[in-house]
Amino acid sequence: MIAFVRGTVAASGPDTAVIDVGGVGYAVQCAPATLAGLRVGEEARVPTSLVVREDSMTLFGFADDDERQVFELLQTASGVGPRLALAMLAVHSPDALRAAVAAEDLAALTRVPGIGKKGAQRIVLELRDRLGAPSGGPAAVPAPRAAAWRDQVQAGLVNLGWSARDADAAVDAVAADLGDADVPAVPVLLKAALKKLSK
Repeated sequence: MIAFVRGTVAASGPDTAVIDVGGVGYAVQCAPATLAGLRVGEEARVPTSLVVREDSMTLFGFADDDERQVFELLQTASGVGPRLALAMLAVHSPDALRAAVAAEDLAALTRVPGIGKKGAQRIVLELRDRLGAPSGGPAAVPAPRAAAWRDQVQAGLVNLGWSARDADAAVDAVAADLGDADVPAVPVLLKAALKKLSK
């Protein structure tokens, strides 16, 4: 088990950061909000979870230890693998997930791409007694991180090498396309912004 990596951020992409630890580059898959907090060339400590499969070993990275713990607990539910668990944390904070499961808020859970009503019901049933209660505060509200998506996408684009001016313009264009529609998950928004910039 690799509990965390500490080193210099050597590179950052749409869903992966490379952390240089003593001359060895660790590729760490992260949610966009976590990637937005990393700066190429700066030192970072990233809590991690190593997922081993027959044909691969994948290191997942998180903003803090609580997020990593929730990621691992989510996978104890049938049908939830590491990719879906990471998608859940891209849409909801750990406390928002705890609140959604405790309140049996299926609507909040189905906002995550890949989770339907039956999947949400199964997650509530299997995780209700495992995730624990939310710690309270604004983060406990079971809603997507909609208010912060602009900052997260803008930071992600700058991390990928775009200028702040170009990143702002792309975020504004995506926001204009959204209008009054529901805000999708941050990875979806980041991809939409990258499409704007590639035109």
